[in-house]
Amino acid sequence: MRFARYLAILLAVSAWAANIKLYMKDGAFHVVREYKVEGDRVRYYSIERSEWEEAPLSLVDLKRTENETRERQAALAEEAKMISAEDKAERERANEVARVPQGPGVYLVMGDKLQTLKQAEPEMRTNKGRSILKAVAPVPIVSGKGTVEIPGERALFRVNSDRPEFYFSLAAEERFGIVKLKPSKGARIVERLTIMPITKETIEEQDQVEVFRQQMDEGLYKIWPTKPIEPGEYAVVEYTEGKVNIQVWDFAYDPKSPGTPPSK
Repeated sequence: MRFARYLAILLAVSAWAANIKLYMKDGAFHVVREYKVEGDRVRYYSIERSEWEEAPLSLVDLKRTENETRERQAALAEEAKMISAEDKAERERANEVARVPQGPGVYLVMGDKLQTLKQAEPEMRTNKGRSILKAVAPVPIVSGKGTVEIPGERALFRVNSDRPEFYFSLAAEERFGIVKLKPSKGARIVERLTIMPITKETIEEQDQVEVFRQQMDEGLYKIWPTKPIEPGEYAVVEYTEGKVNIQVWDFAYDPKSPGTPPSK
């Protein structure tokens, strides 16, 4: 569709002589395909009557005719240039989308390569014990306080960029982003929970990182921090607010780390 529009504008530019306003000094004009000055006469091909006609040069406002023609040709050329740039950007985005694997997942951008992040298995910890969270079957909620944690104090996946970029292919249209994890004994806290005793309303507290979100395709986004992050433990998350239903892909930012090598 965009290419067709681009082609149409290029054709309009190349065939601009078929749509020229030849102005008279009294303000009237003729729509002409072309015109030429011959002595004290101006000969022009009338679009309305499909024949050559002429008018005294003294009655024709050549300056206005030429200025307007140049301005409109320049405007068309500029629009064609813009559409060409948009078309190029669209092709580049399509190529970018094509390299992301099909199906839900999170992928770190490493130059022209992608590294797949492994999904962690979060657990909900309350005074009643621990429960493994499953996205398709959230655990029953009991009143009180709790945390959502992932086992281990350090992520195996490490990056050495303070503004890592990820492609995020969503399983469903849910909330998503990057959160900073809080170290805990033998685990890392993804979010803190408060479950109200009567309403069973769940308040979830996350240490969210401010990110840019760029939609690349249906259900596919590119996300990255708006400013450099500090060294530490982080995770890309997808969640349903108020449902304790969260999926986690953990990583660590370590500026001294060589980073996790990309998959072949």
